[in-house]
Amino acid sequence: MKTAVIVFPGSNCDRDIAVALESVTGTKPHMVWHGDSELPEGLGLIALPGGFSYGDYLRCGAIAARSPVVQAVIEAANRGTPVIGICNGFQILTETGLLPGALMRNAGLDFVCRDVPLVVDNSQSIFTSAYQAGEQLSIPVAHHDGNYFADAETLDRLEGEGRVAFRYGQNINGSARNIAGVMNAAGNVLGMMPHPERKIEAAHGGDDGRRLFEGLLAAVA
Repeated sequence: MKTAVIVFPGSNCDRDIAVALESVTGTKPHMVWHGDSELPEGLGLIALPGGFSYGDYLRCGAIAARSPVVQAVIEAANRGTPVIGICNGFQILTETGLLPGALMRNAGLDFVCRDVPLVVDNSQSIFTSAYQAGEQLSIPVAHHDGNYFADAETLDRLEGEGRVAFRYGQNINGSARNIAGVMNAAGNVLGMMPHPERKIEAAHGGDDGRRLFEGLLAAVA
């Protein structure tokens, strides 16, 4: 599977996701700079990594969402190309409007960095097909602005349409309804705050995150 990782000034998890993708697909991803205006042809996945794009100025992800390459990402997503945004990548996806809601400052006003229990809410998507619904995973988080917010109508719609991919097993940041990851209506865009790319082999303390990428590879192939 041909993949691409979008790199912004301030990204600090771009290598993490690149290593994870190469480990699973056997092919190095294309590292695409934020100032580029085009993406490689034939991509099976576009990844927006974690970090602090543009130093989190204005709002987390606000400036990155207006980078030249992001318009190409939006167009690819609208054509059906799978897109995953992790942590800051999730923030960027909400800023573009590809995903609903917003990521606010953690309820406790602290930076949270540890493994957390993560529950698979929907196992019928291309991103979660290698998991069982209700399965509990252990996945790291590292964020200061991961408090997911949306109005009640939007939350009801997300839940009713099966677009909540993951929930926290315990609420670590104040996120509405314990939501840790959501998808778009078409099911090809996923945003999540936890970092599955940091749990892909035993040396990382577990491989619960690896199946996300393996399942996606199988679904796209």
